Amino acid sequence: MKRTTFILLAFQLIFCTLCFANKTGNAEPATIVVPLGGNGWLSKNATAKINKEGLSNWSSKSETITVYFRTETPGDAELSLQLNVPEGNSKISLTAAGKTFTKEISNSQSEIIKIGNVQIKQPGYVKIELKGISKTGSVFANISDLIVSGSSLNKGAAYVKNNEGNYFYWGHRGPSVHLKYEIPKAAENVEWFYNEITVPVGEDKLGTYYMANGFSGGYFGMQVNSATERRVLFSIWSPFTTDDPKLIPDSMKVVLLKKGDITKTGEFGNEGSGGQSYMRFPWVAGNTYAFLIRAQPNTVKKSTVYTAYFKDVAKGDWILVASFERPQSAVYLKGLHSFLENFSPTMGDQSRKGNYQNQWAIDHTGKWHEVTGATFTVDATASINYRKDYAGGAEKNAFFLKNCGFFNDFTPKNTKFTRESSGKPHPVIDFNKLP
Repeated sequence: MKRTTFILLAFQLIFCTLCFANKTGNAEPATIVVPLGGNGWLSKNATAKINKEGLSNWSSKSETITVYFRTETPGDAELSLQLNVPEGNSKISLTAAGKTFTKEISNSQSEIIKIGNVQIKQPGYVKIELKGISKTGSVFANISDLIVSGSSLNKGAAYVKNNEGNYFYWGHRGPSVHLKYEIPKAAENVEWFYNEITVPVGEDKLGTYYMANGFSGGYFGMQVNSATERRVLFSIWSPFTTDDPKLIPDSMKVVLLKKGDITKTGEFGNEGSGGQSYMRFPWVAGNTYAFLIRAQPNTVKKSTVYTAYFKDVAKGDWILVASFERPQSAVYLKGLHSFLENFSPTMGDQSRKGNYQNQWAIDHTGKWHEVTGATFTVDATASINYRKDYAGGAEKNAFFLKNCGFFNDFTPKNTKFTRESSGKPHPVIDFNKLP
C-alpha cells in the first residue's frame, strides 16, 4: 500500500512538473498585429498610399515606408508581414534594430510572410523601415499588417490597435498634452489671465497648435497653419451642444462685440460649435509672445464677455484679437490650462515643443497672483496606450510640453510640476489703455 501511494505521488509530481514547464518555458510568445493603417508613415511626396486597409500603390524604389511600435522591455522580436503581391515577383527589404533583411515575395493572396528576428536592447519605440528593391509587377506589395512576437512584448506594447473610433486618424495626429494650472487659493474670481509662449527654434512644426490660455468655454493660442501662414486663434464655445453651428438657437449663439483690425471672425463646428476669430500673424520661433484673456460676467444678463489680447513681448504693443459675449454663463475664468496639439495627421511623426512661462492670474480686485504649479494631463490617444510619445515638465522658470515624433522618454499623466518663480514683478499693463 505504501509502495503504491509513493508511486502515485511520484507520478503526480512528474505530471505537475511537466505541466508547469509547458506553461512557462514552452509557452507561446506574445504576439501583436500592428495595422499599417494606423501605424504606417510615408516618405515625403510618396506616391504610395496608406488607408484603412494598409499600404497600397507602392511602386517607387525611392520611397521608404516606416512603421512604429513601442515595447516596454528588452528582448527578441520576430517580425512578419501580412501582404500580397498582386502580380509578378518582388524583392523588398526590412530594416529594424540595426539589421536589414531582404525577402523575395510572389504570393498573390494575402499571407503572413516571416522576415526575421531582431534584438530590442531597451524599452522604447522600434522603427521599421520598408523599401522596395525590385519587382516584375506594377507594385512591390500590398501590406496590411506588421506582426511581431517575442519576449520584448512580455510587458506589453504601445501602438494603434484598430480603427474603432476613427483612431487611425487620431493615432496619426498623435497625443495632445496639457498643463492644468494650479491657481492660488487667494485668487478668487479670476478676471484676467496672462501667459507667455516661446517656441524653441526648430520646434515650430506644421500643424501645431500652441494653446496658451484655455478656460471653461474657450481657448486662445497660436498655430502653424502652412509653410507660409501662421495664426493667432481665439474661440468661444456656445453653451448649446452641437457640431453644427447652424443648429444653435439665437438665444444661445456666441455674439461678436468687437474685433481687431486684422482679425477674421466666423463660426466653427466639428468639436462643439461657437464663435471663432483669428488673425494671420507671422510669429517667429525663438521669440516670446504674450496672451491676455479677460472674463466679465454679467449676472443680470446671465452672460460673460470674453476678450483676448496678444503681443510680441519684445515690441510691447497689445493687439486686440476679439471680444465675444457667451450666453448662459455669468462666470469668471475657470479651468485655466494650456495645451500642445498636432492637428495634421501627416505630421504626427514629427516632434514639437513649446515653453509656457510667466503665468499670472489677476482677480476682480486687480490683485496679481503668480501661477507656478501645474498638472500634466493627456488626451484619449495617450490614455488608451495607442501613443506614448508625450512629455511635459518644468525647466527653471518655465513649463514645457512636447509631443509626437516617437521619442522614448514619456512623462506619466497626472504628474505635478512646479516651476521656479521668475523673481520679477508682474508685467506692467495699463488695462484702461488696452484697445
